[in-house]
Amino acid sequence: MKKYIILVLILAGLSSCNHHQENTYWDYMGDFDMYYSKAYESYSPNPVFKDGKTLQKPVEGTIAREYMPYPFKDKFGDKAKAGKLLKNPLKATPENLERGKMKYDIYCAICHGKEGKGDGHLTKLVKNGKKLYPGVPANLTAGYIQAKPDGEIFHVITMGSAIMGAHASQIKTDDRWRIILYIKNHFKVK
Repeated sequence: MKKYIILVLILAGLSSCNHHQENTYWDYMGDFDMYYSKAYESYSPNPVFKDGKTLQKPVEGTIAREYMPYPFKDKFGDKAKAGKLLKNPLKATPENLERGKMKYDIYCAICHGKEGKGDGHLTKLVKNGKKLYPGVPANLTAGYIQAKPDGEIFHVITMGSAIMGAHASQIKTDDRWRIILYIKNHFKVK
């Protein structure tokens, strides 16, 4: 009899073990949304919002975390102002210069060339005897470019200038400053 009681206790103990401890299988809330929340895909319809869309625009004036809005808007008029007010926060360390070179090679060399002379691959493209590129990029080794304040060059990279498009959406703020460090320290005035 004692053996049966011990066997029953062992079987009861083993059968009561929960092998999936992350799930207790206890549901006190039933089908309430608080317990089983309904997930909606970003572009799926959603009855919760007035416009019926799951993906909502941010509230006006919202600023993304770790993002500082660029204070200058005008492509040309604010260039001199940016040159006076913006200062490069980074130092010309070997790490910053190396990353600046890497980013220059990715984003700038195609137009300005590996040595910054305005003779990049894109400027040499010709189709049916007609140049595909509408102008000549700036020669970054020229004295007038090297003499420009860092803030003015930063503005040009950020907002674009003449035929150069804005690169703010492609190049992070710190990397724009690193590119300027690279341009100012690598290219010699010719």
